[in-house]
Amino acid sequence: MMKYLMLFLMMGLGLKAQAQDMVYPDSINRKFDHFFMEAMVQRQKGNNDAAFDLLRHCQELKPDAAEVYYFLAQYYAELRDTEKSTACVKRAASLAPDNETYMETLAQTYIRQQDYANAILVIEGIYERNKDHLDLLEMLFQLYQQTGDNEHAVEVLNRLEKIDGKSERLSVAKSEIYTRMGDKKAAVSEMSQLAKQFPNDQNCQAMYGEALMMNGQTKKALGIYHQVLEVEPDNNRVLLSLRTYYQSQGDMAIADSLTERVLMNQNTTSAEKIQLLRQEISASESAGGDSTRVMSLFHQMLALPNCDADMALFCASYMNAKKMPKDSIRQVLEKVLSIAPDHSGARLQLVGYAWEEDDLDRVINLCQEARQYNPDEMAFYYYQGIAYYKKENLDGALSAFQNGIGVINEESSPAIVSDFYAVMGDILHQKGLAKEAFEAYDSCLQWKDDNIGCLNNYAYYLSERGEQLDKAEAMSFKTVKAEPKNATYLDTYAWILFMQERYSEAKIYIDQALQNMEDSLGNEVIIEHAGDIYAQNRDIDRALSYWRDAQQKKPEDQLLLRKIKLKKYLKK
Repeated sequence: MMKYLMLFLMMGLGLKAQAQDMVYPDSINRKFDHFFMEAMVQRQKGNNDAAFDLLRHCQELKPDAAEVYYFLAQYYAELRDTEKSTACVKRAASLAPDNETYMETLAQTYIRQQDYANAILVIEGIYERNKDHLDLLEMLFQLYQQTGDNEHAVEVLNRLEKIDGKSERLSVAKSEIYTRMGDKKAAVSEMSQLAKQFPNDQNCQAMYGEALMMNGQTKKALGIYHQVLEVEPDNNRVLLSLRTYYQSQGDMAIADSLTERVLMNQNTTSAEKIQLLRQEISASESAGGDSTRVMSLFHQMLALPNCDADMALFCASYMNAKKMPKDSIRQVLEKVLSIAPDHSGARLQLVGYAWEEDDLDRVINLCQEARQYNPDEMAFYYYQGIAYYKKENLDGALSAFQNGIGVINEESSPAIVSDFYAVMGDILHQKGLAKEAFEAYDSCLQWKDDNIGCLNNYAYYLSERGEQLDKAEAMSFKTVKAEPKNATYLDTYAWILFMQERYSEAKIYIDQALQNMEDSLGNEVIIEHAGDIYAQNRDIDRALSYWRDAQQKKPEDQLLLRKIKLKKYLKK
């Protein structure tokens, strides 16, 4: 019963039990069967350490059991012990040379080691025993080419041809090899035979023409090309071959007309058109970079009824590279969206242009449309939210950010997600929802713990409430360390020190904030803080000077007026 179970297990793994030359006592055979089957069971369970130990014990019991070496080779490979793994594969193959699994594994081992000569010997042996494996011939063809053995590569193709019959793929491959070998006659003859076998296939005729052209029979090749075009005027293979020929002859007028003919051909795929345009762009740049002809070709492409989004986007990319006016590029991007409204790349570029022009309404509209076509693209929620925020539409901004957070996944950009939560925190704080704002800030810092803007705002709002000042001080210090000349960050840190009653330290940082302060709106808070800090450092004259400066910028501030009148610091 054990033997039958062993055989079934081995067959299930794609192996064949091999008769060995050495005869073992029944007791050894029973032990081997037991331990080997247990090794396979452990292997199936994923207990690889146990399976490996059991296999090595099997190796001791029967040193000539091919199946043991086969599996040991896999474990040594996982341990990256290439030498032992290779030795085990070779041993398994030598013990059971008729086992295709072992021999194919050996061949793959030789290929990985780039020992192509031995790989060829093994694969030829396998194929000789089993000619049903046509994939082995394909492998042999690649290996012979790898080793530069052109004659054997052709011989393999001939074997494939006897089985499958003459085909375009095999004939082209043989012709190319003959050309590399310098046997022009054989190269042309191969394609001639293909053309004769398929006289109504104009691509076969075209390839015959290419072989003639490649091997110096230009006049005859041109004759073949014109015959093909009489039957198929839009045969791109011939048109492109003729284009190459006329370019080589320096007749650019004919070459250019052929270029346009291929580009306007409805049978030409978008990928082929783009590839051809890349060649035109490369030639244009080599000749000085005049974009006139290239843009003329693009305009013709965009005017076609079957123009696709990729072509329009390629045109926009070229225009960007040539630094053409953004209004012109915008029109092409709009063309992209008219063809493919779900093209997020084109829409993002349009959003970028609108953003640069501070056209916030346009940003909002573009992003709103995008949310219908690209609901999982976070960038659109982000730009829409920021645009609403700049328009002081807090509810619209908060809605956009909250919807954007709903599409967060493991692949989301930590920087963008962090900014989502940071701006949400600012909005929630402005709406008087301090608890929710602080929760948003905490989420922001979980995604990116060095989000400087969030750290500053979070720290400052905590200090205003007199809460968690140690946490606020630690966060604010990170911002000062990151940007030591940022007046806003220096002011926040000085104010937190002030709230901790560390007045002399606060004075050091508020002085730095004043030194780095730019002459612009919004500085009255920093100036008032300077007055408060100097007052607590018992320099009331300097304090009054700063308070008066601040009062000029906010004359209706009653608390500030009281400080000046009473000549002392007052809490809010």
